[in-house]
Amino acid sequence: MHPLALLSLRSRAWPTAAFPLQPLCALLAALPFACLAQEASLPAVTVHAPHQQAPAVLPDQPTPEELAAQRATSADTASLLQNIPGLSLQSAGGISSLPSVHGMTDDRLRIQLDGMDLVSSCGNHMNPPLSYVDPSRVSAVRVFTGTAPVSVGGDSIGASIQVETAPPVFAAPGQGHLMSGEIGTWARSNGNGFGGHASATYATEQLSLRYDGSTAQADNYYAARAFKAAGPAGADKPGRILAGDEVGSSSYKARNQSLSLAFRGDASLLGLEVGMQDVPYQNFPNQRMDMTRNDSTHVNLHYQRSFAWGELQARAWHEQTRHSMDFGPDKQYRYGVATGMPMDTRGSTSGAKLSGDIALSAQDTLRVGTEALRYRLDDWWMPSGGGMAPDIFRNIADGQRDRLDVYGEWEARWSPAWVSQIGLRSSHVRSNSGEVQGYNASYGADAAAFNATDRSRSDQNLDFSALARYTPNESSSYEFGFSRKTRSPNLYERFAWSTGGMAMRMVNLAGDGNGYVGNLNLAPETAHTLSATADWHDASGKRWGVRLTPWISQVRNYIDAERCSGGSGMMSVCNAANLAAQQKFVYLRFANADARLWGMDLSGFLDLGRSNTLGDLRLDGAISQVRGHNQDTGDGLYNTMPLHARLALTQQSGAWSSTAEVLLVSAKTRVSALRNELPTAGYGLLNLRASYQWQQWRFDAGIDNVANRFYVHPQAGAYVGQGATMGGTAVPWGVSVPGMGRSFKLGLTMQF
Repeated sequence: MHPLALLSLRSRAWPTAAFPLQPLCALLAALPFACLAQEASLPAVTVHAPHQQAPAVLPDQPTPEELAAQRATSADTASLLQNIPGLSLQSAGGISSLPSVHGMTDDRLRIQLDGMDLVSSCGNHMNPPLSYVDPSRVSAVRVFTGTAPVSVGGDSIGASIQVETAPPVFAAPGQGHLMSGEIGTWARSNGNGFGGHASATYATEQLSLRYDGSTAQADNYYAARAFKAAGPAGADKPGRILAGDEVGSSSYKARNQSLSLAFRGDASLLGLEVGMQDVPYQNFPNQRMDMTRNDSTHVNLHYQRSFAWGELQARAWHEQTRHSMDFGPDKQYRYGVATGMPMDTRGSTSGAKLSGDIALSAQDTLRVGTEALRYRLDDWWMPSGGGMAPDIFRNIADGQRDRLDVYGEWEARWSPAWVSQIGLRSSHVRSNSGEVQGYNASYGADAAAFNATDRSRSDQNLDFSALARYTPNESSSYEFGFSRKTRSPNLYERFAWSTGGMAMRMVNLAGDGNGYVGNLNLAPETAHTLSATADWHDASGKRWGVRLTPWISQVRNYIDAERCSGGSGMMSVCNAANLAAQQKFVYLRFANADARLWGMDLSGFLDLGRSNTLGDLRLDGAISQVRGHNQDTGDGLYNTMPLHARLALTQQSGAWSSTAEVLLVSAKTRVSALRNELPTAGYGLLNLRASYQWQQWRFDAGIDNVANRFYVHPQAGAYVGQGATMGGTAVPWGVSVPGMGRSFKLGLTMQF
């Protein structure tokens, strides 16, 4: 038994097998010795670029040390963003949390991974963009939480998130070549989580070759106390007993590999990356289905060149995903003669972009660009017997969504104190779907009505942003911004067609346990956002600082939902009983409505000075508030965060660094009555972590939820992680997914 297991709430053995990363075995056996035979300290490698002044809008960016501390013991890349003011995480699978910024989540945010726009190919959005990269590879994160410039926006109405992996490194002039790399591993006591990663680089002055590989897996995690009765996972699984505090369907396993090649010229850089992901399983406690397969491959080609007039960038990429769902080990598998419910998805995304930054003068910069995105989706369910036979259920057939954008942005520096930016983006989005069918004639009425309708949709969207920053002195700055942003519906929002109860329960982008059907008449969302930021700090920016950001968004045609009624066909659950249903799961149709969201972010830091005993001390804090409601109905918007705060005391002495962190979340009482959303109680958590750097080694340790406090995160969703989840009433309503109990974490990284 691992020593840490003795310290956990429950004694459990940790896995003893090495993590399965066979392609690295030969590399890991030889490379460290070859590298260590060189100079122990590699020379710094700097890639020079034209000097650029700070832009009109500065994104939130975790520091390199903050990223290193977060990624040392995590498999979920979205968790690297969780300390950014105004940002929270909507629970999903173990590697698939969804960032939520100012009440907007998922497709309402533009999330780019190494410049690529990736699309979730799943009716439950189990494979969001950030799930395709391991945290160990992330070197930079930029989040535009307020008014995002049009050059970083597009097809979104909320924040823009840019995540980048490590840039290529090259040998210094006269060095010849260099070899470097990194090996790391981590473990977590609660749920027996563990993982590892390795990277290796060979570079000359003009060429850089890098390999990255990682693996991560975990069993079900445990809450601080029982939140349900102990019992079998399903009626057909009497031997698999889930404890009362065990969060069913929270296990996962994932593997990632990538190979990057880059060439450097005098003023240019050409890069190519090929990446692969293999997820044998990722189970979801707030979805009725589990991921039983997710295989993805992507190719990303990037070129940039500096000229006397500015900089040119071009990128082209292709990604394809093969995704499968069924009932995992904690959910009932047999329903009479039906054995499981296999659901398969094939998605492909092809994209290209071309942009230029043109220096019109010493004070004026023009940014222009064009982007194209082509997305294809097929979602089908093979027959499994009984009512799910004899035909293939076509949920999305030949789904198409194509986008073509052009934009222009002018940034002007009127004086040392004033800088402004104004931009315009035009976007054309075309979507379509082929003809569909159900398992049998019971689905015929819905399918016939859908097939008889013209399904082609074309949206012409226009985005606008205007921003200004005023810096009167070295101790303060003020930003003001207004934007108009648009997003067209995704394929599931428009083309999910069946009003049968079982089929609707399989389409859920919210994790609320309810069932959804699409709406061909949806209009694009249009958000008008006004924000301002005041930043006060000492002249050096290192002793103290306070930042305040109030904001408000008025959204026309916000894609919310409505209780469905008037359904056709014998399988339909869209009826009068559904309209009046209380304290149970319900059936909803995506629908437009006007909505308003508003809130405030307040953050700051204070240098507490230096102690001869403890070293440098610093206090960081943030508090955020989000409100949102449907103006047509007066109902609350689903999954918005209540008032919450973070306070962290950091101590650093030489190679040692430690942090004590307190998280405070108030009770959530403003909920979506339409969805029968559950309120949540307020809570406070204490987390501890420490790190030590010794030569090329880094050691990380931490304890999450030190007091073993039971809590429910306001965005955790409904618990449907065990039992007969295919049925509408077989899973109890009224249980939320609880947070993880006390967990001890260790991380070890070696660079060479």
